Amino acid sequence: METTVTTRTKKRPRREGGFPAYGPVDAALGYWLFYVVVDRATPTVVDLFAGRVLELSPSLVRLGLAALLWFVLAVTLLDQLRTQFDALTRRSVPERDWWSVSRLVPDQYWMLAYGLGTVLAGATALVTFEVGTAAAVTLIESVATVDVAAISLLDVVAVVVFFVSFAVASFSLDRLAIRAIRVLLAGERVSTAPKR
Repeated sequence: METTVTTRTKKRPRREGGFPAYGPVDAALGYWLFYVVVDRATPTVVDLFAGRVLELSPSLVRLGLAALLWFVLAVTLLDQLRTQFDALTRRSVPERDWWSVSRLVPDQYWMLAYGLGTVLAGATALVTFEVGTAAAVTLIESVATVDVAAISLLDVVAVVVFFVSFAVASFSLDRLAIRAIRVLLAGERVSTAPKR
C-alpha cells in the first residue's frame, strides 16, 4: 500500500522590509505623555495611597512611581532596539493582509493622509492637552477610591478625545518622519553606489 503525502506550500508575496522601522517617534511621544500624566498624577496618587486608600509611606509611593517610569522606559527602549535590529537584519518580511489593500493607494496619498493626521489630530491634542490630562488625573482618583458617582461624563469625553487625537498625531508623525529618513537613506545609497 503506497501512501502519498502532498504538501501544498503557499508562497506569500513579499515586500522589502524598511530600515529604520516604523515606531520610534510614536514610542518616544507615547513615553513622554506617560511621563507627563504620571508626573501630574503623583500628588494625587501619593495622597490616595499614603493616606486615604492605603497606609503607605509617601516616599514609598513616590519610589514606586519612579520605578514604574524607569521600567516603562527600559521596556520601550528595548522594544525599539529589537524592532530596529530586526528591520536592519531582515531583507524581507512577510506581507500582511492589509498591506495588499493599502498598496492600491499611491504612496503620495498616504503621505498626504499622514500629514493631515499630524496637523489636525496634533492641533486637537494641543487644544485639549490641559483638559485631557487634568481629567485623566481626576479619573485616576475616582477609580482608586471606587467612587463611581464622581466620574463625570465630560471628563471621560475629554480624556478620550485627547488620547485618541494624540495617538493619531503621534502615529502619523512617526510615519512621516520614518518615511522621510528612508527616502534620505535611499538617496544616499544611490549617490554613493559605484558607477559602472
